[in-house]
Amino acid sequence: MNAARAPHDDANGGLTRRFTLSRAREQVIQFALLLCALVSIVTTVGIIFALVSESVVEMSGSGKAFFQEVSAVEFFTETEWSPNFAGAQQHFGILPLLVGTFMVAGVAAMFGLPIGILSAVYLSEYASPRVRSIIKPVLELLAGVPSVVYGYFALIFITPYVLEPIFEDVFGMEVEVFNVLSAGIVVGIMTLPTVCSMSEDALRAVPRSLREAGYALGSTKFDVSVKVVLPAAISGIVASFLLAVSRAVGETMAVAMAAGNTPSTAVSLLKGHQTMTGFIAQMSMGETPQGTIEYKSLYAVGLSLFVITLVMNIVSQQVMRRFREVYQ
Repeated sequence: MNAARAPHDDANGGLTRRFTLSRAREQVIQFALLLCALVSIVTTVGIIFALVSESVVEMSGSGKAFFQEVSAVEFFTETEWSPNFAGAQQHFGILPLLVGTFMVAGVAAMFGLPIGILSAVYLSEYASPRVRSIIKPVLELLAGVPSVVYGYFALIFITPYVLEPIFEDVFGMEVEVFNVLSAGIVVGIMTLPTVCSMSEDALRAVPRSLREAGYALGSTKFDVSVKVVLPAAISGIVASFLLAVSRAVGETMAVAMAAGNTPSTAVSLLKGHQTMTGFIAQMSMGETPQGTIEYKSLYAVGLSLFVITLVMNIVSQQVMRRFREVYQ
């Protein structure tokens, strides 16, 4: 009797051991995946801590934080930005950097959004599979071009061969070598893959029944695309626009190379301006001594840029929830 039970007990014991080992491996894998997921959270918390510790509350014991020496009112209302000067000539008003940043982002949006949406409409509604297989990889290739290449492209092609012949030869307006318009154009080109890809996905997600209903009412393909499909995909299109603007606000090298490093509140697209990211890149070269107010101004500008991009991302998410359509 005992001999008959032994093989059965051994089999049960083997199954139990295999089950235990399987659960242990599953728990190890789950823990490893959790650590990977926490990397983004820890990184974000670390960035916030680094920015706040140097700009708002000093935590490193190296003197006062930036906003403990410069008032927030002066920082956000002063119209002059000259942190590298000394004495009375030293000013910490971020408005010139904000003007340059939003001018570049505005030009990029006006250039990239229409082209990106129209390209998405063509790829979604008009292009054949063969044409899509050619155009899509080219658009995706734009996303892989280094930003420094776009900066050189603005300097050696857009300004001398596009802007100067139009504005100087035709309108008699002076175009500086470093100017906002060329920077905005190249940043708009850089945002094209984001706008086009996200907009096309939103357009292709619209149910075919809506298109067929439009055709049944006698509408043309253009009318259906513009009056039916585009409004139905508005959430994805608006989200792509906001993400593209956020990308434009945070772009560094192309803007620094094309727009220059002259802080100014003058609203002129043909003159050079310095953006927030351009200032951060300039101050990160290692020439400014650490612990000085000039060095800590980098963190104050970085914190402001972080808040702006965070707000824009939150707004894009809220817009997507607000305008999201649910189709049966």
